[in-house]
Amino acid sequence: MPHSFGYRARTRHMFKRGFKEHGPVKLSTFLTPYRVGDIVDIKANAAQQKGMPHKYYHGRTGVVYNVTPNAVCVLVKKVVGNRYIEKRVNLRVEHVRHSKCRQDFLDRVKKNAEVGKAAKEKGEHVSLKRVPILPREAYTVSAASNVPQTIVPLPYETTI
Repeated sequence: MPHSFGYRARTRHMFKRGFKEHGPVKLSTFLTPYRVGDIVDIKANAAQQKGMPHKYYHGRTGVVYNVTPNAVCVLVKKVVGNRYIEKRVNLRVEHVRHSKCRQDFLDRVKKNAEVGKAAKEKGEHVSLKRVPILPREAYTVSAASNVPQTIVPLPYETTI
């Protein structure tokens, strides 16, 4: 049986709505403000077919470079051959959401500023670099608390 090469081909599971997320689009989706420079995640919403991204851009992250009354324009990097091409995608606001990819970084910057300020007041040096999880410290198991036990099988008994 021939398969189609349409715009939404092979997107049965990709564009489906989540569990208990069916129905019309929530009003908060339209009230979310987007500004130039915001980092957004592209996730197509099947309830709105207008302004839907191509399946390639579903799940990608980009930067907003223009905002219109009904849509946002997003700059996405696309791998073509051995290079990255900047693609400009126009999407309705139902298909984008603010990305949380930088939240961990921003929290770390804020915490480092506080720790650095407190260390400077005390006059001591503190390292603000991230340190990978180091191997656990070595230890010796004492013989007093870990006495070996001899295990023997129970003798066979007959009840004849």
